[in-house]
Amino acid sequence: MTATLHCPASERARPPGGNDHMLLHRLTEYADRAEKLPPPYYRPKKIQWALRVDADGTTAALYDQRLPKGSKEKPLQTPAPYAYRSGKTPPPSLLVDTAQFVLGVPKAAADGRVSDAAIQEAHRRRDEYAALLLSWAEHHPDDPGVSALATFVSSGGLDRVKIPQEVNSTDTVAVMDADAGWLHLRPSAQEAWATQVRARKAGSGIVDVCLVCEDEGQLLTTIPESIKSGAIPTSGVGRDAQLVSINASAHGRGGALQLVNTPVCETCGSRSMAALNLLLADDRHRRRAAESVTVWWTREPTDPFFDALDHPTEETVARLVDSLHACPDPIIAERLDPNGYYALTLALNNARAAVLDWLDTTVGRLRNHLGAWFEDHKVFDGWTGSYRYLPLWHLALASGRWDDKAGKYAPRSAPRGLEDELLHAALTRGPMPARLLPHLLQRIRADHRVDAPRTALMRLTLHSNRTDKEQTGPMPRLDDTNQEPGYLCGRTFAVLEAIQRAALPEINATIGDKFFGTAMTAPAAVLTNLRNGANGHLKRLRRDKKGTYYALDARLADAFAALAHIEGGIPVLLNTRQQAWFVLGYEQQRAEDNAARAAHKAAQERKLAEAENPQSAGAPA
Repeated sequence: MTATLHCPASERARPPGGNDHMLLHRLTEYADRAEKLPPPYYRPKKIQWALRVDADGTTAALYDQRLPKGSKEKPLQTPAPYAYRSGKTPPPSLLVDTAQFVLGVPKAAADGRVSDAAIQEAHRRRDEYAALLLSWAEHHPDDPGVSALATFVSSGGLDRVKIPQEVNSTDTVAVMDADAGWLHLRPSAQEAWATQVRARKAGSGIVDVCLVCEDEGQLLTTIPESIKSGAIPTSGVGRDAQLVSINASAHGRGGALQLVNTPVCETCGSRSMAALNLLLADDRHRRRAAESVTVWWTREPTDPFFDALDHPTEETVARLVDSLHACPDPIIAERLDPNGYYALTLALNNARAAVLDWLDTTVGRLRNHLGAWFEDHKVFDGWTGSYRYLPLWHLALASGRWDDKAGKYAPRSAPRGLEDELLHAALTRGPMPARLLPHLLQRIRADHRVDAPRTALMRLTLHSNRTDKEQTGPMPRLDDTNQEPGYLCGRTFAVLEAIQRAALPEINATIGDKFFGTAMTAPAAVLTNLRNGANGHLKRLRRDKKGTYYALDARLADAFAALAHIEGGIPVLLNTRQQAWFVLGYEQQRAEDNAARAAHKAAQERKLAEAENPQSAGAPA
């Protein structure tokens, strides 16, 4: 099992080496209460062709189940027999398999040619498929549909099927009876397939205690079911993946192979994987990132709130924040709502699933953590006078490159794996990844883009200790009491930029475009020079916009007065953390300026409305 299991101190302790069986145990618990768990060793498959056998078993016809190109209908899909198989001579599945197994259609090479070896292999697969069908059919002679199939197969009927030219060797073919009923959905077929898979996979012969159910029984050598191809996002080629697999002695403890280090019985192994595939297929229980997927479930039903991370509505966030304020201590919150909450993050590593994160906590603690997440990153919007809560995907995207021409962040430009790290921080109330701050500052210096999601990330990274409920981070809006040198420098730069914009509203390149990157690293020289340059802008404002002049002149005087109190004067250089304070001070000053402008505009509009309608001015509210 390839795993990087985060287990923060705030979470429940786990015994050494216990993560594998604890994860499988939680999945098995979920399987016990899942509403639509497929039959053992069945998985939804898309059917391209249906082989319909007539009532007396003398003939059969192949029916095309594919949709026309451009069709918006959903393709035909049904739960079908499945078990992970590999090697050069894989065994057949019962009733539903590829055309190579069912009809003996050989696999063509890249140039379209079919070799003699491919034909021989197709015949081998078809013969083994036929033998498996007959083995099942002989135990159910009283089923007319099964008897008809046995007659057809035993007489060599699979050789006589007319195969359309468009049938591909990889197309899935399922068998119907004369009444168009799927034979693989018969209880007898489901039972026979489960028995067949158990015989294939329980080959160790070892009888011992299963670590999941703690009952004694025959143990699996490998997990029979795999994670379905496409269930875990990847930039490479998608394929089925094994959750627990050790096939080289160097990978296991003491050179052990396969499931020796994770003793699991057949029932627990199959049901846990069926539950995992069910969660992976459910939009209500999964979150897909660029190259990972997170699934979550609870021990008992609860109101959905996990979706707030990517779709924060005012109502949902308010409930989480209110929950945090009502009970700031996560330990007490856990006692108030001890319902179990579990989250598993997976990535793909060749044909194996890598466990990036495993969280076993409570709903009460998680509500506390998510409430803190939104409180710690909310951003004040001066124009609307309200606070913004950012989706997690937007925060991750904002760490990437800003494409000025497209007016958006460039796709897939964020650091690889950062979205998973942000998710872990949100779920555990843990620290932000150490690599985020220097990377984000480098991006801001390069593209001069400071917006709500980047401001939110600055608030999160500047929080000294998110795990401590007594510690508070930076304020969500302008903080006049904050004497951090970087914060004061950022505020001052914002005031200087506001003066230039007020004096020259049509200017193409502002001082922010020209000097922001330098000012956030070496503010002393930049701010001094810009202060001298602002005199000309103030002179113009005094002549043309006296009200604006008095407001901005006073604001600039206050800003430099605050800088004068810094020990040693305006810093020559700012370290990484001080640069973050610079960016935050700059953006929060701009937001406060926007709030002042919005209030002024509203007052002007109100005054104008009263002048146009004097009677409404004195009317009661």
